[in-house]
Order: sequence, then C-alpha cells, then structure tokens
Amino acid sequence: MAGSKMVSLRSARQHSIRIAAAVFLLPALLFLIVYVAYPIVESFITSTMAWNGMGRKRVFTGAENWINLAKDINFWRAFGNNVKIMFLSLVFQVPFAMALATFLDVTERRGAVFKVVWFIPYLISSVAIGVLFKYTLDANYGVIASISKLFGGGGVDLLGNPRIALYTVIGVVCWQYIPFYMVLYLAAYGTIPVELYEAASIDGATRSQYFWRVSLPLLRPTIVSGMTLSIIGSLKYFDLIFVMTGGGPGVSTELMATYMYKLSFVRYNMGYGATVASGMFILITLVALIVISTLNRKTEL
Repeated sequence: MAGSKMVSLRSARQHSIRIAAAVFLLPALLFLIVYVAYPIVESFITSTMAWNGMGRKRVFTGAENWINLAKDINFWRAFGNNVKIMFLSLVFQVPFAMALATFLDVTERRGAVFKVVWFIPYLISSVAIGVLFKYTLDANYGVIASISKLFGGGGVDLLGNPRIALYTVIGVVCWQYIPFYMVLYLAAYGTIPVELYEAASIDGATRSQYFWRVSLPLLRPTIVSGMTLSIIGSLKYFDLIFVMTGGGPGVSTELMATYMYKLSFVRYNMGYGATVASGMFILITLVALIVISTLNRKTEL
C-alpha cells in the first residue's frame, strides 16, 4: 500500500515537472518557429517562384531557379571565396588566439592591460570597422598610400586590386575576431585545475611541456568549439566585407551572402535571391555537419 502511494507521488511529481518544463519551453519554441523555422520554410517556398519582392504577384516556376543556381558560376565563385575565408581564418585565428590566451594566462594580472587592449577590436561593430579600414586602405588618401607617397612610392591599392583584395579583407576579419577566440581559450584555461600544473612542476616539466602535455589536451574541446564557430561564421559572412568592398572589384570578394543581397534587394529578383539563400543554408548545414562529426571523432580518439 505504502509502495503504491510512493509510486503515485513520484508519478504526480514527474507530471508536474513535465508541465512546468513545457510552460518554460513554450516561449522559446514559439520564438524558434516564428524567427527561425518559418523564414527557412518561406525561403524554400519563394525559391520556387518568380517574384520581384515588391508586389503580391508570385509565379510558380518549379525547379527553374535551382537549375539556374547549379549552373551559376558567380554563386560557386562566391562559395569558393567563402571557403578561402574559412580556411585562412582557421589557419590564422586559432593559433594567434591560442598564443595570446597562453600569454595572458602566464602573465595573469600583469597582462590585464593587454587583455583589454586586444579585446577592443571585437567590441567595435563590423560596419564601423569596415568604414574605418575602407578609408585607412584607400589608394589615394589612406594611411598606407600616404606613407608610401611620403617615401616616394606610388599609391598602394589593397582593396582595388582583384588579386589581393580578398586576402586584405581576410586580414581585417582575423583582426576583428581573434580577440573573441582569445577570450574563449582564456576562459578554458581558467577551468584547468592548478593541481595538474603543480604535479607537472614536481615531475620537472618545463613551460613548453606544460602547454603540450597538460594545457593543449584539456583545451581541445574548446578548440573544437572555436573552430566550428569560425567555420560556420566564415560561410555566412556579410557585413564587414560588404561595407569594405561591396563584393568587388569585379567579383573578387563576392560572398554567398553579398551575392544573395544584391539579387534580392538591388536587382529585385527575390525568387532567385531566396534560392541563393536556401543554397547557402544547405551548404552551410552540410559543411557544419561534416566538420562537427570529423572534429568530434578526432577529439574522442
């Protein structure tokens, strides 16, 4: 009798917990449906239409936009630029951020000033950074061009040269986002127990051995998370590069997001713009799944 009463109480309590959980999760679920799921579904529906985005008249065209997207050289060139940004961001952002975080962890309070100074770029909005560097790198009156002319050189056009424009904006992107990953790794350093360092010190480990044998293995999950964020962010990058170059010169810095924006809001081809946006969604999802699966498998090994 007492046992059945206990089971009944436990069941009633679990039922109450489920109701409370549903009440608390409902606002988040509604938010996801309205602001995440609905735009994605609507984008895929619009991708099957011919629509200028202004009026209500939308003409169903079936898979025509998707066939055009598969043959669109500009879209695949933009995807290639996104992949270059993704690769170079990983190559530069992760090691530099790790080096800065390691330096700040070693210096502790003595490096507090550097912690603030190095984090400043991430506090500035992408649009402001884009405008700042657009004028700083201007070929006529920018800082670098002015210094070059001062010493008798010619104008240095880092953003107007199609061969180096993309690498110039990648440098600015790295400058902006390295502080974010630095703070991420610095926070991970704070979770490493001091006892491990003390044990390593008793065993006679050097500072280099601290890093390679103690810190790096424990930081690996955070490094994987940082790499995943960097990859996904690189594939959907837009604001800073759009402000700096608008995708030019030519299509040298064109990205999938800037291409989608121009199609939708400059050329008023909303149907094809939605197709590009849907294509971006599919590519980013596939790349993210592959990367997350690969990195997690290596972490488990």
